[in-house]
Amino acid sequence: MKTQYIAPELGLRAFNCPQCHVYAKQDWSQMQCAQKLTASNSHIYYNKEFNVSYCTSCGGNTIWKGENIIYPQNTIVEPANLDLPDYIINDYNEAANVLNISPRSSAALLRLAIQKLCKHLGEPGKNINNDIKNLVAKGLPAQVQKALDTVRVIGNESVHPGELNLNDNREIANTLFKLVNFIATKLISEPKEIDEMYNSLPQGNLDAIQNRDNS
Repeated sequence: MKTQYIAPELGLRAFNCPQCHVYAKQDWSQMQCAQKLTASNSHIYYNKEFNVSYCTSCGGNTIWKGENIIYPQNTIVEPANLDLPDYIINDYNEAANVLNISPRSSAALLRLAIQKLCKHLGEPGKNINNDIKNLVAKGLPAQVQKALDTVRVIGNESVHPGELNLNDNREIANTLFKLVNFIATKLISEPKEIDEMYNSLPQGNLDAIQNRDNS
């Protein structure tokens, strides 16, 4: 059974740790900083801009500046669906690599990946909203359109795939990662699995089904 991936998010009490990759409870604290007052005296204070999440599984610390992870630099996200075309997987992986450094850049790459995916699935690839609407009419669950509308409304509705959006953040990027894989699962992987099961039937059964459908 597939294990659900929970992306790291500022203040979240449990997520997949960037260090050990295990889904685990996280303890949070603000970073302590030392201010030198004199040669023999210093003052310890908490910097509200920096937070630390402590993984109860591996004991590792993740350091956050605002909503962005600044340590460790490696990023974990849900792996790309392997049934995606390689050129879309490349965009997905690049978006994962820059997520910690720039969630806006990550989201821009993911919007571009969604545009390419819609085109791969037979849509024009010019307007994501229209493409998703058409894919829903072809059988894609309506929840995907709701997810896309959520991203569109939270962000800038006029943003184009591949463009930086000043309203994008880690939460939106994480939603887009899930959206890419969800579309691929529903419209590529699941039909592929059904075809494989069907084609594994004995030839006599396949012939009987074909004769039934043609009668």
